[in-house]
Amino acid sequence: MSTEEEENAAELKIPDEFLKAKCLMNCEVALILEHKYEQLQQMADDPMNQMSQVFEKSLQYVKRFSRYKNPDAVRQVREILSRYQLAEFELCVLGNLCPETVEEAKHMVPSIKTRGRAHDDEAIEKMLNDLSLIKKFE
Repeated sequence: MSTEEEENAAELKIPDEFLKAKCLMNCEVALILEHKYEQLQQMADDPMNQMSQVFEKSLQYVKRFSRYKNPDAVRQVREILSRYQLAEFELCVLGNLCPETVEEAKHMVPSIKTRGRAHDDEAIEKMLNDLSLIKKFE
């Protein structure tokens, strides 16, 4: 993207380094931090391995705002959303916020309709239904 173009996430006009960056949903971060927390608990005897306040607050945050708790469900969410050729940040916004309607999804991620991909309302509805099934059976 040239520096003269104005950035606009709604139209996916963002620098290439952000388009190519790997993003994680809150539920994925929660799994990683929980694993690290368990490791730190096992080494709790060593005073050098104590958890920082930032670590604890981060873990609390992602656990509170994670829509999916089960590791298999987390994996399924990423797999389902990956089928729709979404940019990483689009995938994470949808996975974190779990819109219930097509209109909500388009308002949360406006680029889902403007990028010229085949994301018609029916495809978005199917994606949302797949996500709600995971949440229902988690």
